[in-house]
Order: sequence, then structure tokens, then C-alpha cells
Amino acid sequence: MQFHIETMTCGGCVRGVTKAIARVDPTATVKADPPSRRVDVTTQASRDQIAAALTEAGFAPA
Repeated sequence: MQFHIETMTCGGCVRGVTKAIARVDPTATVKADPPSRRVDVTTQASRDQIAAALTEAGFAPA
């Protein structure tokens, strides 16, 4: 699944996004690209679960 996160602008943001997703699914694969603000996630969790975790961490997907 793919998310656009407007507030993800740097490596620190990528770490925050990755940690938020790992809290929901520790086995998830996360590929983040700050310049495009795109995050690709491979996970067994639902899109809603991942979106809620991102929002709670301050990285609400658009």
C-alpha cells in the first residue's frame, strides 16, 4: 500500500514513520522517499491500522 505524507521531509521523519508502522506490524517493510513524500508499505495490517498509527505519530497521510 502507498501513502502520501506531506509532513515527511527528512530522514528523522522517515524514522518516525517507520517506528509508527512497526508498532502495528513489526515485520512490515517500509520504503520512504522524503522528496516525493511517498511511503510504500508491505504489511499484513490493514490500511486503516497503518493510517491510524501514522496519524497518531504526527504523520497523517493525505
